[in-house]
Amino acid sequence: MRYFLYLSYNGTAYHGWQTQPNTPSVQETLEKCLSVLVAEDIAVTGAGRTDTGVHAEMMTAHFDVETPIDTAVLTKKLNSFLPNDIAVQKIIQVKDDLHARFDAVSRTYEYRITLQKNPFLQDLACRFHGELDFKRMNEAAETLFDYTDFTSFSKLHTDTKTNNCRIMQAEWLQRGDVWVFHIQADRFLRNMVRAIVGTLLEVGKGKITIEKFRQIIEEKNRCAAGTSVPACGLYLVDVEYNISTSKELL
Repeated sequence: MRYFLYLSYNGTAYHGWQTQPNTPSVQETLEKCLSVLVAEDIAVTGAGRTDTGVHAEMMTAHFDVETPIDTAVLTKKLNSFLPNDIAVQKIIQVKDDLHARFDAVSRTYEYRITLQKNPFLQDLACRFHGELDFKRMNEAAETLFDYTDFTSFSKLHTDTKTNNCRIMQAEWLQRGDVWVFHIQADRFLRNMVRAIVGTLLEVGKGKITIEKFRQIIEEKNRCAAGTSVPACGLYLVDVEYNISTSKELL
């Protein structure tokens, strides 16, 4: 039987989502707790990978078990056993072939910047020193819709077969003292959001023009783009599936 798990986490203490040797990860932490609570060896498959220090307000994952579980009880027990920086919102039973990663039709990330020193945003947003022209940055962000090949914003030497993505939303929004870059796409490349934000900041600082931003995309060269921004400001905030909850359930 397959179950979907919805969770959130503060990624500061973890070397990303994916299990790695000798370093703490969200996936490994979750698998250890689940295996103890259901008395089976549990492997968890996430909707994607988040890098070291990246957060998730909503990550989805699936796991399989031999015997039925009480999802409400397991959710409560998991939240008691898991560390305080990981929380499970709910667990639901789904069809055996529903895949948390491959059946996702879109993912949404946010990158959060604060222009003021704020101790309560330490490790939760990127502090930027100086002024930024967010109007120009939004104009540059609109050009992303004109392209599908984002090689210029991809980490080098990855094993991905294509660097094509379809971007559905991309804009800067202000929430109090925090500026948020909100971006939704059918898929993301390694380091893509942080590289896009880093290059948009160059636009906001007046160091490159919007036309130059276009040229950077068209060059398909990571070295042409800006420096990736720190991981602490990046959040996975949503994963969508083209299946209603009623159809997911058995």
